[in-house]
Parts: sequence; C-alpha cells; structure tokens
Amino acid sequence: MDPRAADAVALWTAAQPAVSAFVHALVGDRDLRDEVLQDTVARVLESCGSYDRSRPFLPWALTLARRAAYDARRRRMRFPAPLTEAAQDRLAAAIAEVEPSERVAADHLDACLAGLDGRQRKMCELRYRAGLKPARIAELMGLNSNTVSKSLQRIREALRECIERRIRAAAAGGGT
Repeated sequence: MDPRAADAVALWTAAQPAVSAFVHALVGDRDLRDEVLQDTVARVLESCGSYDRSRPFLPWALTLARRAAYDARRRRMRFPAPLTEAAQDRLAAAIAEVEPSERVAADHLDACLAGLDGRQRKMCELRYRAGLKPARIAELMGLNSNTVSKSLQRIREALRECIERRIRAAAAGGGT
C-alpha cells in the first residue's frame, strides 16, 4: 500500500467515530449513515494525496463527509437536510474540538441507547432530539413532569454506567 494511503488509513481509523457521529447527525438514519461513511472513506483514500499534513485531519475528513452526505441526498432525494449549512458548520467545528477520549465514549452511546426500553428511548428522543422540556414530554406521554425529570435522570445515569462499562471492557480486550 502506498505510504500516503497507509497514513490516511491510520488517520481515518482515529477519526472514524467522530465522522460517524457527524454523518449520523446529518442523515439521521443508520443505514444511510453507513452508506455515506463508505463513500467518505473512499473519498479519503482517493484524496489522500491532496491532504495537507500541516493541517488537522478531522476537519478535512468532516468536509469530505459533508460532501458525501450532500451527494447521497441529491442522488436519492430521499431525505431532507436536517441541519442548516450554518448548523453543519458549527457541528463540524464542535466535533473537531472534542477530545479523543470523549469520542470513544460517544462511540458507545448508540449501543447503550439500543439497550433502553421503548419508553426510555422515546423520552430520550423527545428530550434530546426534539429538544422538548420535561413538562411537554409529560403532556405527550401522559405522565407527571416530575416522573419524566426523574426518569431522564435515571436514564442518563444508566447510559453513563453502560458507556463506562463498555470502555472498560474494550480496554481489557473484552470487546464491547
């Protein structure tokens, strides 16, 4: 393998969880995220000769991912852009500033969220994706707002414990 391509693969491996989170925020669908990620890694490998090593890799990879998502959207006309261009810029900048250890934790979040029951997932979706306040969630779900607040607190704690457990297992070589 060409040394530049080998270097790009090493850089991609470190950046992939952050790029994956970014793409997921752009497309909102796991299957489409995976498709866009495959396109992105192909672009990274094809463009590795033009990558300027004096600049950070992650912002460059996020730009390629944004283009891949845009192209997928244009080809399929099947999903709207959930974020404005300005929001995409802010998100890309924020992801580029996140510490690698925090990216590892975020990488485990999807698996931990999948372990929640339906009601817990719905609360998380309404609170963190839709941005609703506990009082509004309580109205929608027919619950007391205190119940929603306490449930969200317990869910956050359970997610934190799940992420920490998965990180420890991965560090011990036990996978996830």
